[in-house]
Amino acid sequence: MVIPNMPAMDLSKAIHSKQVSCREVMLAYLSQIEKYNPASNAIVSLAPQEALLAQADERDAQLARGESMGWMHGLPHAVKDLADAAGFRTSLGSPLTPHSPVAQDGLMAARMRAAGCIMIGKTNTPEFGLGSHTFNEVFGATRNAWDPSKTAGGSSGGAAVALAQRMLPVADGSDFMGSLRNPAGWNHVYGMRPSQGRVPRPSVPDVFIAQLGTEGPMARSVSDLAMLLSTQAGYDERAPLSIKESGDAFAQNLETSMKGKRVGWLGNLNGYLPMESGVLEVCQSALQVLETTGCRVDAATLAMKPEEIWDAWLVWREALAGPSAGAFAHLPNWREKVKPEAQWEYDQSINLSGNQLMKASATRTRFYQSMLTSFESFDVLAIPSAQVWPFDIKERWPKTIAGRTMDTYHRWMEVVVYPTFAGLPAISAPAGFNAQGLPMGLQLIGKPKGDFELLQVAHAYEMAAQDLIQKRPPGV
Repeated sequence: MVIPNMPAMDLSKAIHSKQVSCREVMLAYLSQIEKYNPASNAIVSLAPQEALLAQADERDAQLARGESMGWMHGLPHAVKDLADAAGFRTSLGSPLTPHSPVAQDGLMAARMRAAGCIMIGKTNTPEFGLGSHTFNEVFGATRNAWDPSKTAGGSSGGAAVALAQRMLPVADGSDFMGSLRNPAGWNHVYGMRPSQGRVPRPSVPDVFIAQLGTEGPMARSVSDLAMLLSTQAGYDERAPLSIKESGDAFAQNLETSMKGKRVGWLGNLNGYLPMESGVLEVCQSALQVLETTGCRVDAATLAMKPEEIWDAWLVWREALAGPSAGAFAHLPNWREKVKPEAQWEYDQSINLSGNQLMKASATRTRFYQSMLTSFESFDVLAIPSAQVWPFDIKERWPKTIAGRTMDTYHRWMEVVVYPTFAGLPAISAPAGFNAQGLPMGLQLIGKPKGDFELLQVAHAYEMAAQDLIQKRPPGV
């Protein structure tokens, strides 16, 4: 039994049947972290081994008394460093944040801890979670699990690499502009952006408007992905727009017939999105595997002009992302201490008017309604998780794609905005590799609040693509 290679659910069953102790599990994962983390820099703020083993011993003592906290009982876990976990610093990847540990868990961490996990540390993230490249001035850069000379993606880059290198059984992250999906695709794991409101965030400054960002699960299998979502999801009255449905729904069996399911392939939106060579081909190969499950794949298009969607997206992005850096603007010389991309977001946001935001909101509404029209023809939409392959870790962001200049630091991530802007669930599934051995993901986009049905489709794909899914990074 090689503990770090086990699916999280299998490991949970082994712990509860006493085939393996929580201490043994903790030691196995700490050994994996000691082996791989110095090079990849995925896990930060790691707690002392003695304290973690003491917690593992307590979990074993609970099991000896016939007590279990839940399916995550004894599983090591590290929370993304944008979320609060009691006893750990929340750095946000910024040198401006306090160095002292926080006293309370955020809701997601609290729910996972209540399910029995042992918090061992945090996973690395870019400053304020901005940009899909995990590097910051506090902990440095996280390296891709498949090629350490390349970026891990972001902003849940540390989580994706920790999963791929078997340093964690499951992981959490957050997603505004692909931050669960892009790094999952680039590290050959699963990342799910749940439906808007599925995983509540009551601790954010605004709970009525700021609905583009959400927390969610990452895993190496769809079953583990769904099980972690079952713990994270569920209504909280402090988040008034959260979905009034228990997370228990996601702990059910995912098996279903795919016969008659319709998948719409968006591709590069008829040439609108520039793509590096090989991205579309790898994703189309994954769709061919999906077709073997009994579904039908046909070409699809957006019912609105993508230029119009992007312009409205920019307004929303600036309105919501700018204040994250602006929260520190009162500090002396703050511009010398935060990255230029964060400064740009703040500078863009301070000139926005309420009228601009309402016009962009009207466009967003029309876009959502147009997506409903698309789902009259399709059960799921598909599109690549990224427009480029993992790039050099020394590069801040791609300046061009296929000869086309990117006019903002995040324009190269445009492919991920559609499910976010419409509040739809989306899963990045491993799609394959290019000739250099770099991974790419395929986004599967579900109907409004259709998280469970989307997980079923992803599970069917996983079962059909086992040879591909089970591939591991070099040396792991």
